[in-house]
Order: sequence, then structure tokens, then C-alpha cells
Amino acid sequence: MNPYLKEYQWSNIAAMLKNNKATPKSEEKDFTGNLVVITGATSGIGYETARLFASHGASLLVINRNQEKSEQLKHEIEHEFKVPCNYYIADFSHLEQIHSAATMLAGLAQDIAVLIHNAGVYNTKKQFTADGLEEVFQVNYLSSFIITFRLMEKLKIQKHARVLYVNSEGHRFALSGLHLDDLDWEKHHYTGLKSYGSAKTAQLLSLFSFADNFKDSGVTINAMHPGDVRTNMGENNGQLYKWFKHHLINPSARPPALSAQALYYLGVSDEVKGVTGTFFNFTTEETPAPHAHDRTMAAELWAKSLTYIPTVNL
Repeated sequence: MNPYLKEYQWSNIAAMLKNNKATPKSEEKDFTGNLVVITGATSGIGYETARLFASHGASLLVINRNQEKSEQLKHEIEHEFKVPCNYYIADFSHLEQIHSAATMLAGLAQDIAVLIHNAGVYNTKKQFTADGLEEVFQVNYLSSFIITFRLMEKLKIQKHARVLYVNSEGHRFALSGLHLDDLDWEKHHYTGLKSYGSAKTAQLLSLFSFADNFKDSGVTINAMHPGDVRTNMGENNGQLYKWFKHHLINPSARPPALSAQALYYLGVSDEVKGVTGTFFNFTTEETPAPHAHDRTMAAELWAKSLTYIPTVNL
């Protein structure tokens, strides 16, 4: 039986359905001289977000898997917007490369004004990384946790920063919550929706723990559902899924520029200054599913996640 079923409120579901069709708030504030870090910026939401921040004067540091696409993005941004766009190559399906990116960011002399965790993957079939971890959990959740955790000291010293998770209403597909005792999906039936929902649930659970740790530091951390927009997510899967995506999902999907508009607002607007530990659907505050704000599970997840950071003494 689902332990969270009695906590569901239909009003929250109705709000989600309404918010999914909304237009995000926009912000025109100049952001010249501020450094913005974005993961997964060569296509889709990350690409549009990089362009939007650059158009308002921000300096960019993007973290991507692909060297050639990163070079193309750097040239495009610097040529069109006349702002610096540097990149770092890291494949988040390798824990060593996640830590390498975190070390690089922690060592930056410049303050990080906005950190956007956008990189992600969607698998219809269970896959494991070279580290022996289920890939969706590692790429979508652990990468954001490890990088944010290892940046905590730097961000607190700065006394300002906004951390944003590109999360998803897909967290609701993990109906019975996060199964920390079965991250390999040996006891539970694996589906793409369940694994994706679990990883996004983990992000939300860590959001509240990070918000507690950043309290009174000037650093905020929030999560955002980016809307039902067209991206390359899932293009790594088989022909059946791609047919489904191209013919049944994409035709009604909205442009990813809307997601970028929401991220710019959340990253820059004075209207959300000081807001932290919050889940947004675009730019509207929303209550996530009950299993995504289970404080007991959040504490257990935090302890589990720290085991993937060798320098932490438990």
C-alpha cells in the first residue's frame, strides 16, 4: 500500500494542471558582470537559458559532455552577445568527472551568481554506469547533489548565490516514494517514468536539506518544473519511444525558450530574492507530491548521498 496516499490533496493536482498551461513571469533586469554556471547547455533548455543570460550581459561557464558542441556554443555566445563563455567537459555518468567539475567550480576565484543544474537523462530501459549505479539516478540526482555539496563552503563565503534545479512534475511518477534500499531496481519493476520520477524526487528531498544548510547565508536553492517543452531528452532510447515522443509528445510541446524565461526570472528577479527550498512550476510556487517532502526520507537520502563523496567523514 502507498504510505503517502492519504496525504494527497486534489487541490494540489488541480493547481499543477492549471500551472502547466501558464506563461512564466519574465524579467528584464541587466545581469552584466555576473557569472552563471549551467550544466547541459548545448541543446534544449540549457541552450536557450545560456543564450538568455548572455543576452542580459552575464558571463557563462557551461559544463557539457561534448567538446565540439561546447566549442560551437562558446563561439556563438561570444560572437553574438560579446560576453565570455567558457566551458568544462564532464560526463556525469562518471563519478570521477562529476567530482572533477565540482573541484574546478570550488576553485574559481570569481563568485558564482547563479548555478543551474540542468543536465539529465531519461532511459526506458535500466542501465548502469561504470560506477555501478543506475544511470538516471547518478546523472539526474547525484551530479547535482555532489556539485552543490562541494560548493557549499564557497557559496557561503560569497554570501550570495542562487542554485536552481531543473526538476520536473515527473517526480509525481514515483508514487510510493524513494526506495533507498533498492537503487538498483532489483526489488521493484523498472520503468522510465519510475526511475525518472525517483531521481527528481531525490532532487526535491535534497533541496530541503540544502535549504536548511544554507539558512541565513544569503544563498538560496529552489527547483523548477520547466514545462512540457520540446527537448532532446530521451533521444538515446529505441525507435518505439522516439516515435511516441516525436508523434504524440512533441506536437503539443511548447518551446524551451519558455523554460529559459522562467529560469532567468528565478535566477535574477528581486521578487524571489530570499525565497528558498521551494518548488516552482515555471514561476508559480507549487506543492510537490507528498513523497517529495518526507523529511525523514530526506535525512536518510542526505546520509546515503554523502557516501559518494570520499572526502566526507561520516
